[in-house]
Amino acid sequence: MPPQTRLTLERLYASPSLSGPSPRGVRFSPDGKRVTFLKPRDDDSSRFDLWQFDVATGAQSLLVDSSLVDPEDTELAEAEKAMRERRRIAGLRGIVDYAWGTRDTILVPAGGDLNLITLGAGSPTVRRLTNTDVFEYDARVSPGGSYVSFIRDGALFAVEVATGTEHRLSPPADPANAISYGVAEFVAQEEMHRYTGYWWSGDGRHIAYTKVDESGVDIVPRFDIAAGEATVVSQRYPRAGRPNAVVALIVRELATGKEATLTTAGPDDYLAHVYWADGAVWFQTINRAQTQLAWNRAAGPDWRVTTPYTEDNPAWINLASNFVGLADGGILITDESEGYRHISWLAGETFERRHLTFDHNVVLDILGYDTETRTVYFSGYFDTPLEKHLYAVALGPTDAEVEAAGHARLPDTACVDHTPMSARSTAVCPEVRRITAAGGSWQVSLAPNLKSFVGTFSSATQPPRTGLYRIDGTHITWVEENNLDAAHPYAPYLAAHAAQEFGTLTAEDNQTLHYSIRKPADFDPAKKYPVIVEVYGGPGVKRVANEWGPLSDVFYTAQGYIVFRLDNRGTDGRGRRFENVIHRRTGGPEVRDQLTGVDWLKAQPFVDADRIVLQGWSYGGYMALMTLAQAPEGTFAAVVAGAPVTDWSLYDTFYTERYMGTPENNPEGYAASSVFAHLDGLRRAPLMLVHGMADDNVTFDNTTRLMDELQQLGIVFELMTYPGQRHGIAGEARQVHLMRTRMEFIRRHLNTGDC
Repeated sequence: MPPQTRLTLERLYASPSLSGPSPRGVRFSPDGKRVTFLKPRDDDSSRFDLWQFDVATGAQSLLVDSSLVDPEDTELAEAEKAMRERRRIAGLRGIVDYAWGTRDTILVPAGGDLNLITLGAGSPTVRRLTNTDVFEYDARVSPGGSYVSFIRDGALFAVEVATGTEHRLSPPADPANAISYGVAEFVAQEEMHRYTGYWWSGDGRHIAYTKVDESGVDIVPRFDIAAGEATVVSQRYPRAGRPNAVVALIVRELATGKEATLTTAGPDDYLAHVYWADGAVWFQTINRAQTQLAWNRAAGPDWRVTTPYTEDNPAWINLASNFVGLADGGILITDESEGYRHISWLAGETFERRHLTFDHNVVLDILGYDTETRTVYFSGYFDTPLEKHLYAVALGPTDAEVEAAGHARLPDTACVDHTPMSARSTAVCPEVRRITAAGGSWQVSLAPNLKSFVGTFSSATQPPRTGLYRIDGTHITWVEENNLDAAHPYAPYLAAHAAQEFGTLTAEDNQTLHYSIRKPADFDPAKKYPVIVEVYGGPGVKRVANEWGPLSDVFYTAQGYIVFRLDNRGTDGRGRRFENVIHRRTGGPEVRDQLTGVDWLKAQPFVDADRIVLQGWSYGGYMALMTLAQAPEGTFAAVVAGAPVTDWSLYDTFYTERYMGTPENNPEGYAASSVFAHLDGLRRAPLMLVHGMADDNVTFDNTTRLMDELQQLGIVFELMTYPGQRHGIAGEARQVHLMRTRMEFIRRHLNTGDC
């Protein structure tokens, strides 16, 4: 490869991104006339500005320069740092979030304050709604645009847009007793993906909010070790088997201030997601064992709580934030009661449950519902687990129409029997149709009128490209075409690009395992290549997909490595049978599946069986350690474990107990699933441990305890720690350092070339 086209580590992480422009936070304006998105700067891919795309003209322009609202990159408050860490945006700067209000107002939190952007004929105007020394966050515009609500000092506030007058809508926080209002507790953010603790009603007359009492949650001292100082952070962290927060859900009428408490969850159950529909509050509660999820409903004026539907599973329930309120009072949700996540229609005032989708397919998210055509739009895996697409399915005729036609509804489904008086039914069932084009994976945002959508497509050969499409999938125009032409940032390195290839293997229980393999661009089947196995393997995540993928893989292949990934049993998107194998015993079936992949690699004539590396981060770090420990001698030439869980009793309640139960009711499972039960196996290959020294998710003591045990046993290992870094290692310089550290470790033990 000519020197000027060699992909260096510095260029891999430098700006502009080698994958080209890729919008974040794509949203339609309320009137559907604009598409707004966050776009990184060409000279700094971690700093985002707010851009707009005019649907009528196709013109794209900068809407809000982040320097207007946060010119100095304000130091973040601890609450904001934690929130960004939970949302996996800790390394981003500038405008990292925004919310549409009315058709001509946008709310932009930045610099610890709130900014209201008003659009007009000329340049947008910026009005600072708050200007304090404390951080305001989790801000949004109320329905109708009269208020902007936000959290300050652990309490819920709202400011009148017209006058600037502030109102505190909740009681003040009580830090001495660990009580806050309108916030999401740690496990809600980290594990439920619920990042808020308050919800406006659709008419703006009511607001529901949480009261969070963490006084019973253990304080886990966490050493936040930065470059120049070490701070002891007294973090409320509910470890497995220990007390949770107590969370109450309160509804408040704005005009009168009258309040009602709907439920109090915890410490032995949880408040999950909350929604409004037709003036009623719907909220999920789930028991601590996470075997029963209740859909609860309360409507004014008495706010009496009923439970129209429950979902039960003897292993565990997977939460989903899917909810649509229907005009007849019914709702659309998703559940896994039939083994795969599907759409359930809870119909009418009685909430009779009907299946809307079927078979061995997986619904991911309900994206919208068209009341005119009675059509549900959703994302999912209905063609292949490798590609996420936009699909549509119609509810079909109303009950009145079914009755008028002399037909009958089949039990528990949306299907209709056209010959109800016959000995054999003639079932007409809803048909699912795919809207987006096959050949890759899609991220979709629907227009408010559901007549169009913005879709971002990528595949193994195409970096993410974003376009505007009619609702039937017809392309209208590009928002970011991102062609791989001579002007593309990746053009100088395209000759060395290696696309992923895909295949399947068979697990011990005959279930299908999908893998991806990326070979060097100049691959010669007559040669033998070293392999880097990238592992994650944890529930709720899948890593094998027909999409562009990380260009760090291309850096590896340019160095002469093959990169291999396998989605083992227990990972997401394949249904309950595939996932449930890890119930009460992690680090077993997943490890055996990864070793099945390694065995397949070793059998390939182009693989150097003596030079296979295993590396992973977070659950992947745990898997790297557990796989090394249980693999036969000589399986791996080197192993890198980043931010690993080493003992599940050190991790949080909601995640850990979902799969493992508690340490008290499953001591054998916890013992067998701990890295500390397999320490002697960590001698089987050179090992490197990596961890951020301020990690508030997989806390640093997971690694320090392992270090101590390995030292006691005389097991040699290498270590790299990152001062001030949390669960992710942020910043261009640190990312370069981390990659170089891993590559030099791998190179030494595989005797491969310099990186």
